[in-house]
Amino acid sequence: MTLLDVAQRAGVSAVTVSRVLRHPEMVSPSLRQRVDAAVASLNYVPNHLASALASTRTDIVGVIVPSLTNGVFDDYLSAIQDVFSPAGLETLVLNVRYSEIEEEKAIQTLFGYHPEAFIVAGVDQTERSRRLLKQAGVPVVQTMDVTDSPIDLNIGLDHEAAGAAAVRYLYERGHRRIAHLTARGDPRARRRHAGYQRQMEAYGLSTTGLLAASLRTSNVEMGGQLFAEVLDAVPEVDAVFTCNDDLALGTLFECQRRNIRVPEDVAILGFNDLDFCCASVPTLTSVSTERRAMGTWAAQSVLEIIRGSGRRPAQRSVNLGFSIKERRSTESGLRR
Repeated sequence: MTLLDVAQRAGVSAVTVSRVLRHPEMVSPSLRQRVDAAVASLNYVPNHLASALASTRTDIVGVIVPSLTNGVFDDYLSAIQDVFSPAGLETLVLNVRYSEIEEEKAIQTLFGYHPEAFIVAGVDQTERSRRLLKQAGVPVVQTMDVTDSPIDLNIGLDHEAAGAAAVRYLYERGHRRIAHLTARGDPRARRRHAGYQRQMEAYGLSTTGLLAASLRTSNVEMGGQLFAEVLDAVPEVDAVFTCNDDLALGTLFECQRRNIRVPEDVAILGFNDLDFCCASVPTLTSVSTERRAMGTWAAQSVLEIIRGSGRRPAQRSVNLGFSIKERRSTESGLRR
């Protein structure tokens, strides 16, 4: 079926059908209903590539994330789509599995679709990836982290500061043997670890035996395995800071298997504040990050540039910060 078939069925011109499909907000509801009914009855699928060649616009935004299984990116991607979908923009999402080389390939792949903008998670692209994105001639937003040298626009948080804040939080509650569990050493996790290490050194605390890491993809089971390694080395560990909430939940389960009380014997602090932190027993304290706000700002900035004023936002680099959502797993007053 062609655009002309839809036009004949709806009793309008092909130009009108094109306008309804590309900019439904610009036509009357009755006209939109007639065209939508014709499209549905004919099972018509628009040829976006042909449309792009004719208009030099693709209505595509390339979005690159390191994982599609990590719950961290659910709210982020939803927020991006919540902005783009009503505006008639499609997101083409590619998963690079925490690989800088895969990210290079993803950027090259997206170039073949002539996206009108790029949104990428992280700020640690290779030099080649940075060159490609700088030469793209379209808006580029780096998210999830902050940098002093953004490619174009940047929104995120300071992960090293967040790691240090987690240690301060636990230290102020009387903990001195604070373990750190981490997996899949992506740059953001490494910065959290650097913050942990810096703050432990500032307090004069030893980290010997208190560090456990894996290069495999993080999951709940791994949290228990890593915490077991720490317990074998330092049985008197009294607090755990994990690089994400999956590991925190696994740590909690390992404590329950060993009859270790949380928070009376061991306090647990996760990172990202995923939904299950409020549902676990006991509930889990976590460093909360503004992932939805990052996605919304990135998408709105892109939309304003390519469909609005064409200007970049006045603030081209935004640090949204973080907060620690205190729950029972670190509740004050239960120790000593």
